[in-house]
Amino acid sequence: MKKITIIGGGNLGKSIISGLASSDLFEAENITVVDKSKYNLKEVQEKLGVSTSQDIIASIQGVKWVILCVQPRQLDAVLQEIKDVVTNDQILISTVTGTSIAEINEVVVNNKVVRVMPNTGAAKKLSMTCIAVNEDVKEELTIVKKMFDTIGETLIIEERLMQAATVLGASGIAFFLRFLRAMIQGGIQMGFHPHEAQIIAVQTAIGAATLVAENGTHPEREIDKVTTPQGCTIEGLNEMEHQGLSSSVIKGVMASYEKINTIK
Repeated sequence: MKKITIIGGGNLGKSIISGLASSDLFEAENITVVDKSKYNLKEVQEKLGVSTSQDIIASIQGVKWVILCVQPRQLDAVLQEIKDVVTNDQILISTVTGTSIAEINEVVVNNKVVRVMPNTGAAKKLSMTCIAVNEDVKEELTIVKKMFDTIGETLIIEERLMQAATVLGASGIAFFLRFLRAMIQGGIQMGFHPHEAQIIAVQTAIGAATLVAENGTHPEREIDKVTTPQGCTIEGLNEMEHQGLSSSVIKGVMASYEKINTIK
């Protein structure tokens, strides 16, 4: 119960590993990372003190939890490799985009499967992780939620919403960062040095998100507190809307959603 194996040491895998290794739920030596890349393994071992291996079969033996954190195109090969080795009491936790629980169970028929979608905020224990399970995994759901609570916020959703959750929560990191970059560029154009503009923009973004998160208010309520009649804030907001800010963001989100539904 205290051992976990993560198959895949890429960017998302590293974020999850970092969060779990710094939590109280697992000791670093009981976390095993499997990856074909020696560079990835060396990095997580040196930085986090976890165990590493290139042998999938050996790494999943005697382990209760197995996190599948590979690219969609790699998943079938991994499942084919482990299908005759995993035992019925092992829980597979998949972060793989576009692959349903039913599709995984076509290969590993007798294993309980949990779908999760964290984001790279996991490295700072600030992930937004959505979790979906079938009815037969209700007992283990509490433990899985506790596991991912150690790296941020969690939300249990219906599996039909997992694609949307991936776009909003995982791709959303990139969307917010692109807006942040634009704010920094605007600051530079107004006269700040790049590092000064970044400090201001980043802290402002943290403050804005925290106001909504902790006050439980709608973003427009917080916007109203900043805008004054005939002021510079409303002038800027209206110009952004005239240029299609909200429409562009919604179209971008929906374009990602349409794309994710074609990924296999």
